[in-house]
Amino acid sequence: MALSTLPALAQIDIHSHAITENYIEFVKANGAEMDEGFPIPNWDLERHIAFMDKAGIQTSVLTMPAPQPYFGDAKASANVCRRFNEECTALKARYPGRFMFCAALPLPNVESALREAKYALETLGADGVKLATNSYGQYLGDPALDTLMSYLDTQNAVIILHPHKPSAVNAQLIADVPMASYEYLSETTRTILNMIAHNVLVRYPHLKVVVPHCGSFLPNALPRFRSLLPVMIKQGYMQPVDVDANLSSLYYDLAGAPTDEVIDALLTITTPDHILYGSDYPYVAEQVLVGGKTALENRLASHGLNPQDIFSDNARRLFGENIPLRQYGERIVRIAEIEVYPEYLSEYLAFATEVDRLSVEREPGVICLFPMQDPADSCQIRILEIYANDAVYQAHLKTDHFQKYKQGTLKMVKSLKLNTMQPMDKEMMKAMFGKMRQ
Repeated sequence: MALSTLPALAQIDIHSHAITENYIEFVKANGAEMDEGFPIPNWDLERHIAFMDKAGIQTSVLTMPAPQPYFGDAKASANVCRRFNEECTALKARYPGRFMFCAALPLPNVESALREAKYALETLGADGVKLATNSYGQYLGDPALDTLMSYLDTQNAVIILHPHKPSAVNAQLIADVPMASYEYLSETTRTILNMIAHNVLVRYPHLKVVVPHCGSFLPNALPRFRSLLPVMIKQGYMQPVDVDANLSSLYYDLAGAPTDEVIDALLTITTPDHILYGSDYPYVAEQVLVGGKTALENRLASHGLNPQDIFSDNARRLFGENIPLRQYGERIVRIAEIEVYPEYLSEYLAFATEVDRLSVEREPGVICLFPMQDPADSCQIRILEIYANDAVYQAHLKTDHFQKYKQGTLKMVKSLKLNTMQPMDKEMMKAMFGKMRQ
């Protein structure tokens, strides 16, 4: 398998799911584990991180999967969403830079959803919200959701959409043909057109909405919608809406099957800066995702798209400062001068190699840990250290792998001097780091 040409652990996965124990127990207790027509996959935190490491993914944006945890009891639904959001907050804190999350909201109860959105965004520091295309028949675009949308607009919120089972389906049909193969695409298209018909993204212009699965059927549906709109307006069935202004707030992830034909179609309704990488982990097998990423990079490049934009930079612009590694001026550059006792040199080098590798792989804000030996005296070690900012450095000191290195090498180090370097030309420093990311 060919290796990725993108920088290691620089990539952002905009579409992945956390399937927490509390959530799955609630769904099973209500007999809903097959509501979407297929089993909910198992999810394990350590396996997710291992997948990210193999795939070169810096940060995964977590959302709650389908089905929506509402079975008639609004309070119980609110409790499940609150627990999920707090567990995702804990993951962010435990693994700095590796996870973000878009909060689950207990719709269709709008009052409860508004309360949870405020708590998640203002108290927990959620990176956005996840909304189902419909919550038991309540489709996005429904005027009943205006109070929620108005609040999210004040927060400049990122909204991750995800298709859920339509409110009325033919049970035999979805049993015979997997719903994810066609109905999820129809469902996403249905709710986006409903939002446009109600001018939601013009009335709330600060919202940024991520459409899943390569734009679903929108490339086919939008031309028909445009052609029918004047007729419907003339006959009094619809109000005038600004289709292009609504579309300008939409982003699109590549979860699913981004073939050449799909990418061509997607580019008929959006621009390259609004296309994002998404894995749909754990609904897609790890080996398929890892094995297909280099092919996807090549396919994107063949369409004139910059893989770095799709896999990383577009998501950074979408989420702004929530994703680390944006403040070049805050970088910390250190040179560690270490002298090691000769009798411990081999053992020390093993410790140092391990901690440097794990730090760069697992901590996105650790940009460089580059150990070197003086050729005239192999016990003289110099390590070039570059961190995104001081918060990243402080978090690095608390990691298990650094603590293992620190405690394991105490007796091996004869002397240690940490030199924090000051750039002589800050603008050149910014340019250099910018060039490293090209």
